[in-house]
Amino acid sequence: MVPDESIDASEAAPELVPQRQGYSIGPHRIPAPRLDCALYVVATPIGHLADVTLRALETLSGAAMIACEDTRVTRVLLDRYQIRTPLMAYHDHNADAVRPKILAALADGKPVALVSDAGTPLVSDPGFKLVQAAVDAGHRVIPIPGASALLAALVGAGLPTDAFLFAGFLSSRQEARRQRIEALAPLAATTIFYESPHRIGETLADLAAIMGADRPAVVARELTKTFEEIVRGPLHVLAERYATAKPKGEIVIVVGPAPAQATSDADVDRLLAAALARSAPGKAAAEVARLTGRDRKELYERVLAMKPALAAGPTR
Repeated sequence: MVPDESIDASEAAPELVPQRQGYSIGPHRIPAPRLDCALYVVATPIGHLADVTLRALETLSGAAMIACEDTRVTRVLLDRYQIRTPLMAYHDHNADAVRPKILAALADGKPVALVSDAGTPLVSDPGFKLVQAAVDAGHRVIPIPGASALLAALVGAGLPTDAFLFAGFLSSRQEARRQRIEALAPLAATTIFYESPHRIGETLADLAAIMGADRPAVVARELTKTFEEIVRGPLHVLAERYATAKPKGEIVIVVGPAPAQATSDADVDRLLAAALARSAPGKAAAEVARLTGRDRKELYERVLAMKPALAAGPTR
């Protein structure tokens, strides 16, 4: 999104409002509590504006200033709840210039709220350096938890949740993307990615080729919004579905953990037969090597030995 250059997103520090503020829910006006001086890291809705906590509204209305990625986006939420706290844009393009001004407000005893365009700040957004600088300067950092796209996708996926890894956005360059996927493929944990709708097909194809075509996965799109969509299936099926589709909106990919290593030659043979039905012998051996930890050369020789029997079909 193009950074907002409107007046409340200017490089100058906004005028900090000294009086107590408040917020509205329907016809009810609620005064904001007085906040201690701290940097408040506030989660905001990922789409549905009702997915905001009362504590988030109290914090946003009680802060002296809100640092946000794009004032136009944050203003929509504030207008919904009639919050008039001044905004200052803080994004990748101005962070070095604006960060000292936010730290100066904290040093002056002002409570400052940090939000992202949607969801929990610091998850694939520029807030990390600000939090780090506030900690280094001795200021309190207080998290105000709430909506998170990665957690919403995880709990709706139906995949294991006992261990999971958020891997953020993969590279737009295929070589770098594939190297990253190869490093993640063996993990016995559900892996979560954010992805652009323009690259979803390419990414799913790489995930299927490297992590295993039959690995269970989910594509979650436009979570909490009108056109929310959660599509489940093996990676190769999802890759085929999105090879030509042109989805819109925010996308989260959730991939199930790597399967346990095969414990017997019979298990390995079954995996090889399934992989050989989809791929050439070399690729089939490479896929099963990633899944089982077995030697690729050994598996390739086993594939070549299996081909005649597979070609002959089942015996009666």
